[in-house]
Amino acid sequence: MSWNRVIGQKQQVRVLSNALEKGRLAHAYLFSGPEGSGKEMTALEVAAALNCRSPDAVRNGACGTCPDCLQIREFMHPNVEYLFPVEAALLEGGDSQKKDNKKFTEAREQFLALIEKKKENPYFSPAMDRSMGILTEQVVALQQKASFMPREGTRKVFIISQAEKLHPSAANKLLKLLEEPPAHVLFVLVTSRPDSLLATIRSRCQEIRFQRVAAVDLRKWLEENRPEIVDPELGFIVNFSRGNLKLAWELIAGKDEASSEPATIAIRRMALDYLRKVLAPKRFHEALTASEEHAKNLSRTELVLFIGAILLFLQDTCHRRITPEFRNLNNPDITDAVDRFAKNFPNPDYLGVSTLAEESIRAIERNASPLLVMAAFTAALRPLLQRA
Repeated sequence: MSWNRVIGQKQQVRVLSNALEKGRLAHAYLFSGPEGSGKEMTALEVAAALNCRSPDAVRNGACGTCPDCLQIREFMHPNVEYLFPVEAALLEGGDSQKKDNKKFTEAREQFLALIEKKKENPYFSPAMDRSMGILTEQVVALQQKASFMPREGTRKVFIISQAEKLHPSAANKLLKLLEEPPAHVLFVLVTSRPDSLLATIRSRCQEIRFQRVAAVDLRKWLEENRPEIVDPELGFIVNFSRGNLKLAWELIAGKDEASSEPATIAIRRMALDYLRKVLAPKRFHEALTASEEHAKNLSRTELVLFIGAILLFLQDTCHRRITPEFRNLNNPDITDAVDRFAKNFPNPDYLGVSTLAEESIRAIERNASPLLVMAAFTAALRPLLQRA
């Protein structure tokens, strides 16, 4: 770890690092901003800097290699509590009979799987499928833990992911804790929807607003930390993720080192082949078959990338149709294909296509049936592109 792990957010890091160095951290922070902007990564970095054994941790950030840093990375440090929305069944493991209960066992397995996914992707925000939000029992447990001094390090850090999902009774209990905060505890509430929090909770936190990461910052970080990723894949990841680090991380993690063609570029190729079938006069049935195969064979993340690749390509054609000399394309390596489309289909409903693509992506992310989403997407796409 170190502050260099935080991508972009220079002003936010400057505020936090100065407060750490001068010993002027607030007792509670509200990290707000778009999904995938690095809010939780930054919260964990603050926790690491407070508990790292390196003498320079407060000034330069955590070392990332000492036992405390490694425990924080594994979500096992006694001074760091990480809360997210869980199922009530998970909190009913107090007696041996309930521990043997199937619901508890399944909930526990899902909880551990989400933690593993969080370890793999630090920008992922976990939530259990049947969760009713962050529950009262979770905040009660925090109250109990807050009564004990930290084992080592200077502060305990309680990180509350998706704080807007606090159950009303849990929010009221947290408010009481924030009203009389123990001096040895730092609270970090993380949310993409700060307006959904109780105004009284917000008033007791110092808010730090995060911004969507600029393309130039993401590109620079990738060039420095993942030099094996080069254009056109590099540019595609930067353009497709649109400042969402969660999505960018998933694209990086999906790289197939054994393949000569990057996974992102392979999916783009599949998407453009599918687009040709959609638009060819006598191949629409092939497009429907292809959409069914992709729905069955691609993961949800890959389907989002598939639809997004079509959207980025069509954005390029829109730019080139309006300004033929436009150069800042999402896909500069396939300019010829962009120009051919712009010439052959001069009047697409770009707004309609964009709306359709965004709605389809949201549906997939919300666990809608991929088969139904792709079938509906295919049926609606053709008339939008061939508008007279």
